Amino acid sequence: MMYYSLQQQAPEVSFKEAALRGIAPDRGLYFPRQIPRFSDEFWRDLPKKDFLESAQELMQVFTGDSIPYLKLREILERTLSFEFPLIPLEDSISVLELFHGPTMAFKDVGATFMAGCLGYFSGQTDLKTVVLVATSGDTGGAVARGFLNVPGVEVVILYPKDKVSDIQERQLTTLGANIRALRVQGTFDDCQAMVKRAFQDPVLFENQALTSANSINIARWLPQMLYYVRAVQQLPPEAAPPVFSVPSGNFGNLCAGLLASRMGMPAGHFIAATNSNDTIPRYMESRHYDPHPAVASLSNAMDVADPSNFVRILELFENDFQKLGSILSAYSFTDAQTLKAMETLFNTFKYTADPHGAVGYLGLVRYLEDHPDRTGIFLETAHPIKFRETVETCLDLELELPMQIRGLLDREKVFSDIGTYEELREALR
Repeated sequence: MMYYSLQQQAPEVSFKEAALRGIAPDRGLYFPRQIPRFSDEFWRDLPKKDFLESAQELMQVFTGDSIPYLKLREILERTLSFEFPLIPLEDSISVLELFHGPTMAFKDVGATFMAGCLGYFSGQTDLKTVVLVATSGDTGGAVARGFLNVPGVEVVILYPKDKVSDIQERQLTTLGANIRALRVQGTFDDCQAMVKRAFQDPVLFENQALTSANSINIARWLPQMLYYVRAVQQLPPEAAPPVFSVPSGNFGNLCAGLLASRMGMPAGHFIAATNSNDTIPRYMESRHYDPHPAVASLSNAMDVADPSNFVRILELFENDFQKLGSILSAYSFTDAQTLKAMETLFNTFKYTADPHGAVGYLGLVRYLEDHPDRTGIFLETAHPIKFRETVETCLDLELELPMQIRGLLDREKVFSDIGTYEELREALR
């Protein structure tokens, strides 16, 4: 499998080169040259098959010759070492929990898979690999945990000051070893802009291999399709193709679900559920892409005004708005609506959701109002404990600390403050 830049001004590269570069020399995102379509039989037999075997078949077409079969198997065994349970709340609504990994967020899958890939690739070169990543909340912790003590790899994480939760910040500032945290005076979009600029700075490539662990990197983006595959695998044999409602920030997760659909996975529809950062809901109404400045919300991991992965979604549908609109709807919701949804989920279903999952629930409910014959799944992307104060205040309860979190609370946060690209540049040299 070869990958091309969406800017169309850079050479095609292998999976290995695309993963190591992160972003193409022309600043475009890499995209697979072909989208393989798996047979109806493959998807029909999915419930009877071993998930790991199916995951290997799906991912092997994208990694190609870059990773040997047995090595890919080893990487996937580590990546998929925890479950993604599908929990029915009522006949028409289920929730797919993606927070059972080491940092209790859905990004554990992409970060662990990418760490395995780069760890393998770094062993084939004498150059130090530097992974540069911007986070709006959960990416940083997942990347830090996934790459911790990976030989030959250093991780530098940028996060916006006062715009991540305390537990999220602890997950990326308390590990030490090969993990460095930079606290940025600004928004996630400012962090992401710095990362993109760094990849166009030739000085930073002189004595090191620089790559990104954001979902702009194919090794982070592609394995997220496996959430949706696992959800479909858990459905009853007679179930209709489900509607997926995805809490959406940088749109990598949703894009991976749409990719799985293009590969033949049964899916009735997709919903991009956003907070007040409503660039894509407005685009789906007007066909005009007009990002406003990012605003802070209770669902902070989705506080993204200019989502990088939306260009990949457009490419999936050949920039044909009619094709895209036939399978994707987009809705935005306020913090007040989010809190109300958390209360509804708790009072009606005895289900404790974090703010991101609540936004996903709202998107599904909104769609089902107009399509009452459909059934749907919303994604719960983070454990409620990661937003402890919001959840406990909203629901008037005390959350039990999971094992993955208990050890963080006594650790000292270690970070450096930066405010400009020049300061980032100096930190990376």
